[in-house]
Amino acid sequence: MHLARPLVLLLALALSLPATASAGAKQREKIASAIEVLHEVTANPDDSVPPSLLRGARAVAIIPGVVKVGFVIGGRYGSGVLVRHEANGDWSNPAFISLTGGSVGLQVGAQSTDVLLVIKGDKTLDDLNSGKFTLGADAAIAAGPVGRQAEAATDTALHAKIYAYSRSSGLFAGVSLQGASLRFDDKSNHAFYGPDADAAKIFAGQVTPESVITDRLRDALAKAAAMAAPAR
Repeated sequence: MHLARPLVLLLALALSLPATASAGAKQREKIASAIEVLHEVTANPDDSVPPSLLRGARAVAIIPGVVKVGFVIGGRYGSGVLVRHEANGDWSNPAFISLTGGSVGLQVGAQSTDVLLVIKGDKTLDDLNSGKFTLGADAAIAAGPVGRQAEAATDTALHAKIYAYSRSSGLFAGVSLQGASLRFDDKSNHAFYGPDADAAKIFAGQVTPESVITDRLRDALAKAAAMAAPAR
């Protein structure tokens, strides 16, 4: 009789472990995919995001595996993460986002592509935080320049608020995302950070995940920016 209660407690704990372990699992996988995309699109300086864009970014969004949902209309759907670039050069924890609709101008026949957005302005983040945000309507968006040859133009001639890139079947290039909508994914943010989490609290560091993978993503962004810096 004396052993019954401890055994019941142990059994209850054992039954609860799978649920605890699975909490946020999809979100961790999404961050891991974002890290992989970031590594691949910044590996070759001659075929990647120009250094000045990374250094001057206000935020970076990475959306792995955007899928085609309609051939004629060209609608797309994907989910990923957005990381804010702080004034001191640090990167925030990621907030989860979704991308829907719009014609993303991908190659004919492509079923899935990775999308990377370089966001330049503070107002863009503020507008995104207020709700649904339409690329091209709420902020000017352009296909991003690629490679070292675009470096000089990045500082002087490019004035869009958001620059978009895609990677499909090993090819990496600027892409148009006019008309697509971005929004923060509250369900994923709650699953990963807790029920009170929103983008503002995530970026302010007021909620923290029980996972080291966010450190890996921030480190990957820091290394990508350092790699991108021109030799002096």
